[in-house]
Amino acid sequence: MTTREQGATTGEQGATTGEQGATTGGRPYRVRARDLGIPFSGVPGRHNAITDVPGVEVGFSTLIRGSGPRRVGEGPVRTGVTVIHPRGREDAEPVFAGWFSLNGNGEMTGTAWLDEAGILHGPVAITNTHSVGTVRDAIIAWQVRRGTLPGSFSLPVVAETSDARLNDMNGFHVRPEHVEAALENAAGGALAEGNVGGGTAMICHGFKGGTGAASRLVGDYTLGVLVQANHGAPRRLTIAGAPVGEAWAAHPTEGSGEGSIIVVVGTDAPVLPHQLKRMARRVTLGIGRTGGLGETSSGDLFLAFSTANRDALRQEPIRSVFMLTDSALNPLYEAISDATEEAIVNALIAAETMVGAGDRCVEALPHPWLCDTLQRYGRLQRT
Repeated sequence: MTTREQGATTGEQGATTGEQGATTGGRPYRVRARDLGIPFSGVPGRHNAITDVPGVEVGFSTLIRGSGPRRVGEGPVRTGVTVIHPRGREDAEPVFAGWFSLNGNGEMTGTAWLDEAGILHGPVAITNTHSVGTVRDAIIAWQVRRGTLPGSFSLPVVAETSDARLNDMNGFHVRPEHVEAALENAAGGALAEGNVGGGTAMICHGFKGGTGAASRLVGDYTLGVLVQANHGAPRRLTIAGAPVGEAWAAHPTEGSGEGSIIVVVGTDAPVLPHQLKRMARRVTLGIGRTGGLGETSSGDLFLAFSTANRDALRQEPIRSVFMLTDSALNPLYEAISDATEEAIVNALIAAETMVGAGDRCVEALPHPWLCDTLQRYGRLQRT
């Protein structure tokens, strides 16, 4: 861990909303892993993000305010909310979904109903550990105002990772208006990554982590992934097969493997809830490629949804559905592993050095050093 004198800035993450120090939306282009020549398997979609799946929209609220010692209830604030609308914010039609826990030292609300019915109603949100309740309640209130409750009640899916090392997490700075901003500013297209939304203050393999995304084209279908990466031991970080963490071992680095990662997978392939649960399990393979282990102290929770079979969840007694055969799932499994790996690396590449509570500084993964290291191992594609 290192410290330095540095004020909190919002960078180019979007329009500032005033004294609250919150930013909403914003899709600035930042360098991504492929821009550096890092090789990955598979063919990405246009934006190489979960928003390549038709209809999917993502929104952010990013809160960065204050500096110096931690004063509970005052700051410094380094946190936010990420929201994923499977069919876009104007479309409340449910989707089939499934989830999986690699290690359960974390929270993802609404999963009992996912197990029971295999149906996801409304958006998925990701935030910090102590803001899950606020975000869940704010989503319900938003649905009530819009008249989109799935019946007389709602069981939103909200997941978390802890930003306590850089943020005043016990100060409960995420408020309903920040959640509503993320819900309303959601859009398709290219996404901001790194220090944005729920990923604002996250740490990944000892470096600054956060939000990352990637996608793959799989025959006639598209599959996309969004991660909130706050996990992994520094020494195990592996990028494009190169032992990056071992090469960095001489440098002081934050973290020893504790933390969590949330991964959301979306696809337009016609797959049913039991198949989506199987797909969610394959997220673990992509995490493993980068050195993630699922330690006891880590909350590693994954959700997968499908936007296909749009009319299958209407209330008529008998409905027809389409599904891929089990053997046809293998290319999707491969795409999940590939896209998860790339999304984690994109989070690391996009993240910027952050100074948070108590002047604790978490350094970003330095691009020139990384490229030199990958070059030594023959794992860089120069263009």
